[in-house]
Amino acid sequence: MNTVPSNVSSETLLAAILAFLQEDKAEEITQIDLRGKSEMADYMVICSGRSSRQVGALAEKLSDKLKHDYEVLAKVEGKELGDWVLIDSGDVIVHIFRPEVREFYQLEKMWQPAGAAPNA
Repeated sequence: MNTVPSNVSSETLLAAILAFLQEDKAEEITQIDLRGKSEMADYMVICSGRSSRQVGALAEKLSDKLKHDYEVLAKVEGKELGDWVLIDSGDVIVHIFRPEVREFYQLEKMWQPAGAAPNA
């Protein structure tokens, strides 16, 4: 189970995750505000890696960063295949896809308001 220390806000976690993904060259980073829409988390972040190897590396490095910098024990699923990795840090859920897998599932469309453009 993931544990988030009470002194770490969801906004702090989101900012750290977005900064890490930008630094590590994740592509097409989108954030979705889930507050008031879902009880599972406050934010969702969706991004792409160019290859299965990059997807797995992004997921591993991000989960390590959350653990070391914020004492957040995130649950990671799908890293073995590298097509779609889910990182559940409690308040922020991160999905890292290979581009073709992201296009197939179109996860953003499920959570964005009708007619809204994805934001980064």
